[in-house]
Amino acid sequence: MGRLRHSVSVMTATETGASVSATPQIPVRLDFDTQAAGFARAMSHLDRAATKELDQAGIDPLLRELIRVRASQLNGCAYCIDMHTKDARAAGEAEHRLYALPAWRETPFFTERERAALAFTEDVTLLAGEHVPAAAYDAVAAQFEPGEVAALLALIVTINAWNAIGVTTRAWLPGSYQP
Repeated sequence: MGRLRHSVSVMTATETGASVSATPQIPVRLDFDTQAAGFARAMSHLDRAATKELDQAGIDPLLRELIRVRASQLNGCAYCIDMHTKDARAAGEAEHRLYALPAWRETPFFTERERAALAFTEDVTLLAGEHVPAAAYDAVAAQFEPGEVAALLALIVTINAWNAIGVTTRAWLPGSYQP
């Protein structure tokens, strides 16, 4: 995933994101990459395995980033939102689609296939509510072949795991990722 290792004691939030200000400071809770090095390596392997599945299934790289960004938005992972919006832009994603992603249902900017993948992302990410209802699964299965659904699920599970680590530990500084 290109996670950067940091030996910082605090993260700083900014209004513009362009510069770092002294307040407010958000403390790094745990240097996860150091304290759980074996698991961090396993997460990197998991990420590569999910990417391999996406490649084999022929899932569009732009859709991959939209899924990563949307799950990260739902989970409130500032580092991952920053990372994947940068990666999406670098891959050629349109600004207006990234801006509209939180309200994707209300815009004409996404294809039916993308809408199915985004809905599936939300259902899997928020699965405690309705446990991915049959109708939600059927909707994604109508747009994607079984291997594609499996690859999407691998991606969604992986980004949710990264988000859980990032939100819990605050180990990675938002704004520090460079594609």
